[in-house]
Amino acid sequence: MSIKGLDVSKFQGEVDWERVKAAGYQFAMLRAGYGFNTVDPQFRRNASECNRIGLPIGAYWFCYAVSPSSAVQEADGCLDTISDYKMEYPVCYDIEQASVDYASGEGITITPALAKQLVKSFCDRVEAKGYFAMFYSNKNFLDQYLGDDIAKRYALWYARYADTFDGTDCAMWQYTSQGSVPGISGNVDLDISYIDFPSVIRGVGLNHLSRGTPSPSPSPTPSPAPSTDYITYVIQSGDTLSGIAARYGTTVSELTRLNGISNPDRIYAGNTLRVPENGASYQTYTIKSGDTLSGIAARYGTTVSAIAKLNGISDPDRIYAGNKIRIPSFH
Repeated sequence: MSIKGLDVSKFQGEVDWERVKAAGYQFAMLRAGYGFNTVDPQFRRNASECNRIGLPIGAYWFCYAVSPSSAVQEADGCLDTISDYKMEYPVCYDIEQASVDYASGEGITITPALAKQLVKSFCDRVEAKGYFAMFYSNKNFLDQYLGDDIAKRYALWYARYADTFDGTDCAMWQYTSQGSVPGISGNVDLDISYIDFPSVIRGVGLNHLSRGTPSPSPSPTPSPAPSTDYITYVIQSGDTLSGIAARYGTTVSELTRLNGISNPDRIYAGNTLRVPENGASYQTYTIKSGDTLSGIAARYGTTVSAIAKLNGISDPDRIYAGNKIRIPSFH
């Protein structure tokens, strides 16, 4: 899956978002601000316009934190800034060399251990407030400060400017800073998302999208509120809605109602479905040494959040070999 997007800040000026969408861009990551409550001057206009025309957005906040507590303050400032807008993509922490340089000017040395703490503090705060957290960095910064482990816990927005992708495990790739996009003057950062974030985020109830947020094409007659007693299932190639319904002991009509599906014959591999929990079947999996929750989720076509919710796991980083967890049964 490769979804075409871009990211902007005040440096792109006033964007003609209708032209951007007409040119085929499918999402935008907007700079909400940086540091302690400094809001990007174009953020509110960008977010309002994208919401108005139905272009999915996420937000990012540039790191000027010098301690874990100030990273939490930055997260709170970011969340306060974005709270009035529909976010279908992650809330991202942008940490790179300029973050280190700023801290140095404040008399603080950013060590690899502290860099990891900053990302964890910001992202944990974002998750605690019900949003999907992500972090942004480039290859040099990852190699020098963050390593690979933190990308196993949080989604990575990876910056590396090249014609071909290098295979780094990431959710999103920023592949150029010199893109040309109709409706925007000057150079633009261009991105590819490898995850259908709107489906994943809605599927697990994040970003407050279930709290009366209008969809881009609202139905004239409001649908009943979906049940909260559900698990999530990632659609596999060859699946049909009737097959999924039979597998989980539910009905096609219930799946279409719960997921807002207008045409049961049109479902797409990679998208996430809500499945009524009371009709779902499970199998038991015994955690093995070296397992991660993200690896188990990928293996069984579900999400970390879904498994954590089903098993009452409060910290997805802490699972233990020999323990048994429930996962959706695909058999």
